[in-house]
Parts: sequence; structure tokens; C-alpha cells
Amino acid sequence: VLEPSLPLRPLLPPQVSMQYNPGWNGSSVNLLHVRAVGSNDTLHYVWSSIGAPAVLLVVTEGTSSALRVNWTQLLSPTPDGAIWIEPAGSVVYSTAVVFTKVFEYSKANALEEVFYPTYDLSDFSWDSVNRTLNHTALTAEFVGGPATDPSGSFSNGSLAFRVTAYETSGRDETLPSLLHTANSSKVEFVLAGAAPRGNSSWFALEVATVEEAGVVQRLRLARSIDDEYTPTIFEVSAGRALGSTLSFLQWKATAYGSQAPKREDSIQCHSGSLKAANWTLPRSSIVLAYFGEGVGSTYTINAVNISFGGEDGNIYEEKRYLSWSALLGFGQPPKDTFSPLVISIMAVALGTPMVLLVVGSCVVLFAQGKRYTEYEPIN
Repeated sequence: VLEPSLPLRPLLPPQVSMQYNPGWNGSSVNLLHVRAVGSNDTLHYVWSSIGAPAVLLVVTEGTSSALRVNWTQLLSPTPDGAIWIEPAGSVVYSTAVVFTKVFEYSKANALEEVFYPTYDLSDFSWDSVNRTLNHTALTAEFVGGPATDPSGSFSNGSLAFRVTAYETSGRDETLPSLLHTANSSKVEFVLAGAAPRGNSSWFALEVATVEEAGVVQRLRLARSIDDEYTPTIFEVSAGRALGSTLSFLQWKATAYGSQAPKREDSIQCHSGSLKAANWTLPRSSIVLAYFGEGVGSTYTINAVNISFGGEDGNIYEEKRYLSWSALLGFGQPPKDTFSPLVISIMAVALGTPMVLLVVGSCVVLFAQGKRYTEYEPIN
């Protein structure tokens, strides 16, 4: 793994700001610009529900780079080139993550799966993000549902992507208690109130990534014996781009069936393998607006399916709530280390037998050295 060629985060906390639909007064579409300015670089996160929900991640040199949007072109049938960064020469690295589809299926048996019509997220209608934008907490929420819903599954439900930006490193208080840095942002996928179309339905979210030519992408699974912050969960998955500058998408192998999740609300989470996408991105995606028409040839598109269900999959059927969180950003992904509490417990667990062994050995040696008899010596 190559280290980043630039220090992506200064010692001082960055100045983070959020701007809704910059340069346009309308609210019929959503574009949210998160800008984090450091001492010698600037990170840009551009979230949007125009087309399929997506986020552009761009890192630039210097502190004066700015996002530019040609709204007329962006909302036209040919959005290529409608989004760019000025000055263009300041861009060091750019990538994108697109949330394209939600699949629902039931397992008739171990070998047979019954799929229901796919929810194409580029066909969803979305509420105004401006209503949920919180400049203090640095949070926003994209909430939507199918433009047409023949089955009525979303008559009392919604699908949402909750966005959180960070100014400092830390750990979320709510499960799955993701460890984050100032280089990262969090996205939470939430399915609430939607009626399942089968018994014990599984759901799967298709996530696509766009990388520049020559950048290698890998999906890695890390295991740990420490589940202090996420009880019973010992796996962390991370999709990583390996190049002169790194980006990542990281999540824990769990989802939850409650707005205030506890251990018993856990829903199994499985990720498939990272594969080259054999389809084109939605036409109106902001990815095309930034990367251009050649995104499918000049750039590499990969996709992974993240599914939720299992033996405890009926949690959603009972509570009609599913949430899954992921971290995305620049640089090395955060890595959990043993906390002082766990280190203390391990020290006691491993140290106590060692102390007993040493003490026992000393007692035996002392007893062997002190030989005595009850008989008097014979003169």
C-alpha cells in the first residue's frame, strides 16, 4: 500500500462548511457541497440526488479551490462538464461513489432466491435536503421514495441517505460506533416503514465506485478479536483505491433494526466481491457532469452488493427499520486499536497465570531445599 503523496490533514482542525445548491435558488433538486479547508489542502465532498444518489470526492492543493456548477447544463440531457473545480490545476485526486439500486429477495431454500422488481434509485423522487441541513452538527439527509410505486410498498415508508461531516477525529456514540478522522465523512443508508414484498425479505444495496485510469481498487476484510465498541461484530470491510493518493469506503459487517440500536437489534450484513461493472451509470448522474462522457472508458467503474438479512433477518419485518453506516474519505482508513480497558483485561488474563506459575515454582524450590526428618541423630 502506498502512502499518500500529500499530507491530507493538517495538525490544526479543518474549517468545514456545508452549502446547499451553490449558485442556484431552486430546491427541486439536491446538491450539497461539503468543503473542508486545511493548512495546505482542501477536501471537497459533493453529494447529490440528481440521478442516482452519489458523492464526488476531490482533494486539491492549496486553500482557495472552489466548486463551480453550470446549472443549466447540469439539468439538461447532456450534463457532461457541468461540474468542475477551479483552479483545475489544483486537483490532485478525484473519485466518486454511486448508490445505484436496492434489491429485495426472499430465499425459498438454500439454493433458490426469489427476486422482486428492483428499486432503481435514479427513478426515486427526493425531498429537499435544505429542510434537514444542520450547519452546526454538519449533517444533512436525502429522503425519497419511488416516483411510481405499483406495489404500494412505500406508501408509509421512505429510503434515506444521512450525511455527516467531521472536523476532528473521534468515534460515533451510536452503534456501530465507527472510528472516524477529519479526512472522512459518514453516510447512513436507512430504509424505514417500507413494506417487504416477501416473507423474511433480504435487501441488498448496490454501490458503484469510479476511479481514474491506473488506480487499483481492492476490497479487504479485516478481522479483530476486539468487539468492545460493536458487540459481537469482529469484521470490518474496506474498499480501497491504491495509488499516489488513497481513498476508502469502510463499513462494519452489521446493520441495525432500530433508530436507537442495541446489540439485539443487529442484522447480518454480507458484502459480495468487487467486480467490474458491465452497465453504464444513470444518464443524469453528477458523476457524468464531473468526469464527462468517457467515464465508462477513461475511468474504471466497479460495483459491490451489500446485503442485509439472515437468520435474524425478520427484525426488519417486525420493526420496519434498517440502517447501515459506512465511512468514506481520503488517506488511510481509520483502524481500531485495543483500548486501555481491553489491554488491562488482557494483561490480567495473561499475567495472572504467569504470576501463579512463578510463585508455584518458588514454593516447590523452597520446599525441596528444606529437607528435614523427625528422627534424632544417633551418637
